[in-house]
Amino acid sequence: MSELIAALSAIFISAGAVLLVANRFSLPTIPFYLIAGFVAGFAIDDVNILLDLAQWGIAFLVFVFGVGVDLPKLATVFRDSESVAGAQVVVVGPLSFAVGLLLGFDLLGAFVFSVAATLSSTLVGTGLLEVEIRNNLVHGRLAKSIHLLDDFLAIGLVLMLSVATFTPDAVAAQIGYGVVVILLALVIQRHFFDYLTKFAEGSQELMMIGAISLLIVFLTLSDVVGISPVVGAFAAGLAIKRDYTQNLGMLNGIGSIKDFFVVIFFVTLGALVSLPSLEVFVVAAVLAVLTAVVKPVVTMLTLIREGYDVRTATLTSASLDQISEFALIIAIQALLINRITPDLFDAIILAAAVTMVTSSLTRRYDEWIFANVTGPVLGDRSTRKIDDQSRVDPDLTDHVVIVGYGRLGRRLATVCEEEDVDYVVVENDPALLASIRSDVDNYVLGDAMYDYVWEKANVDDARLVLSTVSQSRVSERVLAAETDAEVVVRTEDPDEMADLRGAGAAFVVVPDLLAAERLDEVVADMLAGDLSPEELRERHLAEIAEIEQNDLRSRTDDAPV
Repeated sequence: MSELIAALSAIFISAGAVLLVANRFSLPTIPFYLIAGFVAGFAIDDVNILLDLAQWGIAFLVFVFGVGVDLPKLATVFRDSESVAGAQVVVVGPLSFAVGLLLGFDLLGAFVFSVAATLSSTLVGTGLLEVEIRNNLVHGRLAKSIHLLDDFLAIGLVLMLSVATFTPDAVAAQIGYGVVVILLALVIQRHFFDYLTKFAEGSQELMMIGAISLLIVFLTLSDVVGISPVVGAFAAGLAIKRDYTQNLGMLNGIGSIKDFFVVIFFVTLGALVSLPSLEVFVVAAVLAVLTAVVKPVVTMLTLIREGYDVRTATLTSASLDQISEFALIIAIQALLINRITPDLFDAIILAAAVTMVTSSLTRRYDEWIFANVTGPVLGDRSTRKIDDQSRVDPDLTDHVVIVGYGRLGRRLATVCEEEDVDYVVVENDPALLASIRSDVDNYVLGDAMYDYVWEKANVDDARLVLSTVSQSRVSERVLAAETDAEVVVRTEDPDEMADLRGAGAAFVVVPDLLAAERLDEVVADMLAGDLSPEELRERHLAEIAEIEQNDLRSRTDDAPV
């Protein structure tokens, strides 16, 4: 126990020191965590402690990822994700397996090498995609659904490689136990988790205790049936319903747990990195190239073949260029039972650390990669997905283009209908397609950053462009559209308002300022006696009812298309 406490102390002291530097200069934290781990590794003598910490760190983080899985939303891009995951398995898998054999590994060693090259990390990829996923951007959805498919494949491999005796019956039994555990989790999420919510009666503390209890139950169940705790942790995450209207406090608490184990995982990974021999360095370099170059290229070409534009394909592939934490679990288990050599394990650890660093950089500069590499090379060639999922009258003129079909976008569409003005909705969230098709006559489902989307929306002949998206990048692209129409954009940052006005915006929507102005008007009316407390209360209740109705409609629209 004292050795474990000493190891954790070294991990968090070193992590805290480097995090000060990363925050001071606004740098990605993952490289600094790995550096901290490499330094802390000299103070930790027992490698088995590091291996245990790595496995439990991965288990808890996989639990957090399972909680974040929103199957209905991911289902909207699942078919395309299946194509990408299939291409990775069919192309990258055999290629890397052959490379492993050429490097001198036996069949099992080459297989573990190919698994490391093929699977992508949900911890790094999804962590870097949080904003995109929250904003319902299609490349975020694509990447997360591909990660999920990779994880299901990895779980099967973990179950297969964790058997004591490698026989068909033993492997079938392990896979069967894993399937039963995951199905049980899905049943709990669908049919029983609401009872926990009702029992808690709004207490987020009770909800949090219930979520942790579910995790403990599934970890115990995994131990009883003899499968990896990582599988149980993932199943426990799937058992928890992601409902921000009722479970926000619980979900925030789980997010805090994630932050704790993120430090443990990445610092432990850095501590497992050792000074490599020439042979280990060569193997790690080859594995890093397969993971960070070959796999993204295969991903990008597959998405383009499926009809996606080059930008979406580029940004998605930039989130799939790292080694999976499940590959590390497989490598750790294989090392502990002497099925792979220590040199191969060291090479996988080194390549994982390198690709997790490079992945944080490619995500930061993915727009630069598109603008200077993939865009000029591949051009604006793939528009089939936009054509198939759009409907615009080619003769439409003097219309309004509304970017985004959330709550504000719907209200603007209603205003246009009341004023009998034609409009086109531009939306990038596939989950809203069914709602748009039923509500809107003219729409374009595509990325507003892509030129063809604006061409499809007949922006040249529009009278007004209204963007409800608060991202600076989108606002700049809207203002750069070649049109004589007046442009209205949105920002959450009041300091950005002057820059957007200077860039040509006729009006900049700042929600906080508008809310403050609305409050000023209400207070002035009350003080002047023009608005009684009863009238204010009735009007406010009516507005709340309208908002709740719109929220309910939004959640309904998130059903699979």
